[in-house]
Amino acid sequence: MAQWGLGLRAKSLLALILAGLLALAPAGLIGWEVLKSVRDHFGEAYARNLTQLKLQSILAPVSRDLALALRLANSEVTRQWLLDEQDPEKKALFFKEAEGYRRDFRSGSYFVASAGSRGFYFNDDHEETSDQPRYTLNPKEQSDSWFFSSIQRMEPYNINVNYDAHLKITQVWLNIVVRNEEQVLGVAGTGLNLSSFIDEFIQTDETGVTPIILNSEGAIQAHRNPDLIALNQAASDARADQTLAGLLQTVAEREALAAAMTVAETDSGQVSVMRATLDDRDQLLALAYIPELRWHVVTAVDLRAAQVLSERWLNTATAALVMLIVILLLAFGYAVERLVLKPLRKLQLSAVALAQGDFDVSLPPPGRDELGDLSRAFGSMARQIRNHTEELETKVLARTQALEEVNRDMRRAHKQINDSIDYASLIQKAILPSHQLLRQLGEHHFVLWRPRDVVGGDFYIFRAEEDCYLLGVVDCAGHGVPGALMTMLASAALDHAMSRTGIAAPAAILGHTDSTIRGMLQHCELPRAIATNMDVGLAYVDRSHRVLRFSGAKIGLYWSDGERVGEYKGNRRAIGDRRVGSYTDTEIALQPGITYYLTTDGFLDQAGGDLGYGFGNTRFAQLLRSHARLPMARQASALTQALADYQGEYPQRDDITILSFRFD
Repeated sequence: MAQWGLGLRAKSLLALILAGLLALAPAGLIGWEVLKSVRDHFGEAYARNLTQLKLQSILAPVSRDLALALRLANSEVTRQWLLDEQDPEKKALFFKEAEGYRRDFRSGSYFVASAGSRGFYFNDDHEETSDQPRYTLNPKEQSDSWFFSSIQRMEPYNINVNYDAHLKITQVWLNIVVRNEEQVLGVAGTGLNLSSFIDEFIQTDETGVTPIILNSEGAIQAHRNPDLIALNQAASDARADQTLAGLLQTVAEREALAAAMTVAETDSGQVSVMRATLDDRDQLLALAYIPELRWHVVTAVDLRAAQVLSERWLNTATAALVMLIVILLLAFGYAVERLVLKPLRKLQLSAVALAQGDFDVSLPPPGRDELGDLSRAFGSMARQIRNHTEELETKVLARTQALEEVNRDMRRAHKQINDSIDYASLIQKAILPSHQLLRQLGEHHFVLWRPRDVVGGDFYIFRAEEDCYLLGVVDCAGHGVPGALMTMLASAALDHAMSRTGIAAPAAILGHTDSTIRGMLQHCELPRAIATNMDVGLAYVDRSHRVLRFSGAKIGLYWSDGERVGEYKGNRRAIGDRRVGSYTDTEIALQPGITYYLTTDGFLDQAGGDLGYGFGNTRFAQLLRSHARLPMARQASALTQALADYQGEYPQRDDITILSFRFD
C-alpha cells in the first residue's frame, strides 16, 4: 500500500515537474530574450560610457600637448629662426624659448624639422640641450617620408605614429606645420612615447573590453597588440590587417563601420554603436570622434565576457526562481496528498480486503467530486462481486464434481492408450533382428535405433545364409503409432519378397516389395495427405567371394576407411511412391579396413547448432572419416555423442536408425 501511494505521489510530482518544465520552456525562452535585451541595453550603455571616458581621458592630455605644440610652431621666434636658420642670435633665442616648452610637454621632448636645411632637431630630458641637428632628412628615405608628406599637405597639423630609426624610438608624433604666410618653413611639435601611451590610455583590466584608436582613414593608431598598429600614416597607407575594417569578416560589417565613422565625424558629441565579429567573437563596437586630434576612439565589448550585468543580481534572481519552484512543488504535493492520495489509499484498503474475500468493506464517505463518484461505483461493484461470487461458488462446486469424473475417465483412457503403445513397442522390438546380428556379426557391427516417440516408423532387417548376409534399414512414412503400423506392413512385404527372390539380389527384393505394397493398398481409399511410401537400403554381403551388392530406394550406402568417405547412391524413387521406380544392384569388392553405414534421414535432418539447421551430409561425412577406424562400439558412442552435442536443446525431429558393419 505504501509503495503504491508513494508511486502515485512521485508520479504526481513528476507530472508537476513536467508541467512546470513545459511552462518554463517558453517562459525561459522569453526570459532569456528579455535578459539578452537587458544585457544588450546595459552593454550598449556600458560601451557608450566607457568610450566617452576613454575619449575624455585621451582628449585632455593630448589636446594640451597639441595646443602647446601649436603655440611652439606658430611662435614668431620659431618662424624668424627658420627664415634665417644660420643667425646665431635667432637660433639661441629659439632654443631658449623651446626649452620652456620642453618642460611643459608630457614627454619632456620637442622637435623641429627645417624645410630649408632639412635638419632634424630633437631635445628631451634624457640628454643636454643641443642646438645641432640630429640628422638630415632625406626625401629618398622611407623613414623620413612623414616630413615631406606633412609639408605638402594643406593641413595645419597631423598626428602620426612612427618609428624614428635615427633616434630609435616609437612615438605618437604631433606634427605642426610652421608657415610664414604661404611659405612652409618646416615642422615642429612633440611626441608621446607609444608604450606609455598604450599603458595609460589603451590597456584596461576590464574583461572582454578592447580600446582601439583609429585615424580618420580607419588605420589603427593604438592597440594593445603592437603588431596591429599602422606606422607612418602621414606618408603611406596602412595595410589591410592594420585597419579595423580589415579585421572585420564581412563586407556588410565594413560598410557599417564606415557609416558609423561618418556619423561620429558628423556629430562629434555622439557615440555610434554597431555590432561586428572581431577576433571570431560577436562584439559591440562603440565609436566616438575627437575632431581636435582627428582620431576615432573605439571600444570593442564582448558582451559574453564583459561584466555588464551584476553577477550578484543574476544569482539572486536564480535563487528566487528555484525557491518559487520548490514552494510550488511542496504545495502541490500537500494538495495531492490531502485531496487525492488519502481517499485513494482508503479505496485501496477496501480493494485489498475485497480481494481477500471480505465483502463488508468500509469505504470513505463519498463526496461530490470524481473521487466521490469512484467511491460510490466501488461500493456498487463490491455488492455485485459478492453476489456473483456466491453464484459462482455454487456453479464451480457442481462443475468441479463433473470435471473430476471426466478426469477419472480420461486417466483410465490415457492408461489404456499408454499400455497399448508400450505393448506395440514390445511387438516392434520383437521384429528387430538384434539378437541375430549380435550372434552372427558380433563386434563387427553396431546399430543406432532411436524412435522419435515410443514406437516409430524406422526398423532394420538381417538375414543370414551360411557366409552370406542381407542387411538393411527401412524408413516408413509417419511417426508414432501410424509409423509403427507401417513397419508391420513393410516387414511383411520384405519377408515375402525375400522368400520369393532370395537374399542375393537386393534390387529384385526392392522391386518385389514395391509390387507387394502396391497390391496391398490398391483397393484402399486413402486420403492424399496420408503417405504410404518407404525408403529402403539393402546390402548383400558374400564373405566367401569378398563381394558386397547394394541397392537402395532413396537410401545410400556410406563407406569410410578413416581417410576417405564415399557414398553409393540409391534410386531416387521410394517404395510405394506415386511413380514406380526401377532399382539396380551395385557390386562392390569387399575390402578390409572399410566400414559401411546404412542410415535413414533422421540423423541427417536433425536440427541443431546455433541456427537450427539440419546435421547435413557434409557434417555426417566428416564425422564418419574421424571415427571409421575406431572399434564399432566406440563408433556408436561417438556418433551418439556428436548428435547429442549438435542437437542441444532442439527436440528430436524424426526417427533415427543407423546400421554399420565391416568385415576384416
